[in-house]
Amino acid sequence: QVQLVESGGGLVQAGGSLRLSCAVSGSIFSINAMGWYRQAPGKQRELVAVIPSGGSTNYADSVKGRFTIFRDNAKNTVYLQMNSLRPEDTAVYYCKADINSGIRGYSRRDYWGQGTQVTVSS
Repeated sequence: QVQLVESGGGLVQAGGSLRLSCAVSGSIFSINAMGWYRQAPGKQRELVAVIPSGGSTNYADSVKGRFTIFRDNAKNTVYLQMNSLRPEDTAVYYCKADINSGIRGYSRRDYWGQGTQVTVSS
């Protein structure tokens, strides 16, 4: 069983900062790409940022220069540092991880966290 547990959401004023964390636990053989998505009320879920196991990160245009994704492979954790937050960043933020699980890692699929609310007041 694999679990993703997010933390770090909350209420912040415009211009403020938050750091989200997503810790992966369970029967993990390896973790490939990890990413953050968000879904605002009445809107579709959208990609915020993704970080592969190796290689460069990728960001949505709306967060470039303000958000930073990074990971600690020793802790099986991915982070999203969010600076200069805007009211339009208000959403439920979800982490996703592409994971090989099981003893030999033969099972591969995407896993999602439960989501954490981020609210930015103007």
